[in-house]
Amino acid sequence: MALELDERQRAMLQEMGVRVWMPGIDFAPEPVVPASPAARITSTAEPQRKTPPVVPAAAVAPPVVLAQSLQTPAHARVIVGSDWDELVESAASCQACGLCAGRKQATLCAPEHRRTADWVVVGDPPDGDEDRLGRPFAEQAGLLLDNMLRAVRVSRQGEGAAGAYLTNVVKCRPPMGKLPQAGDLAACAAYLRREIALVQPKVIVAMGRFAVQALLVEHPEHAALPLGKQRGTVYRYAGTPVVVTYHPQVLLRSSADKAKAWADLCLATQVVRDADASLQSAS
Repeated sequence: MALELDERQRAMLQEMGVRVWMPGIDFAPEPVVPASPAARITSTAEPQRKTPPVVPAAAVAPPVVLAQSLQTPAHARVIVGSDWDELVESAASCQACGLCAGRKQATLCAPEHRRTADWVVVGDPPDGDEDRLGRPFAEQAGLLLDNMLRAVRVSRQGEGAAGAYLTNVVKCRPPMGKLPQAGDLAACAAYLRREIALVQPKVIVAMGRFAVQALLVEHPEHAALPLGKQRGTVYRYAGTPVVVTYHPQVLLRSSADKAKAWADLCLATQVVRDADASLQSAS
């Protein structure tokens, strides 16, 4: 099923550098420029015609990182039953791992209306802008992501079918020169699981290497693959479908990957539609 776009959405995609062919829509011809196969942009309707691989959650014991996150240390036991205000307060004062030494502000933000949303978007650890502003996906990367989401008719201000809740895989900016380790991801896993439980999304979009690492803990055989090889498959995290794509910071540096990210958002949209169809058939 092709994604129907209005004039405003097509304008957003053109601003992102993504040209989308849709039936009955003619774009002005462009000069033919030789490009490598990886740089060529194909119809975004094509990913919708194919049935994406769906990887079931592991039926065996979870891998080490997930097991560590379920050992219920003191802070995790508090988080399990937290409401939004308690969750935000806990993240702001959390010292469960060494990443707290690098933060100015935790980036866990309660949604304005304490609402559910069909989408959860999980990004990599906070950068300097996110740490300074205390929110995920800030400045230029955030503007690009907002345009991408609006093109599929969702936004971070919306709720329900039109809502996308945005968060970071860990809530504190790593100290300068330090990358998050498996233990850091595990320490923050309780926050992410509680956020997902409160939002009740129909799809999770994992943006970036560390977000993917945390969200594919139930698929260890896929977690070690390069991100480019993880794309196009629907995974599961705590029972919720997961779609993998590039972080907006990567897209700002590599415009050739914007068309791939658009295809990934189309896949996430199809996952939501399938979930709605299942609910309708069950009712």
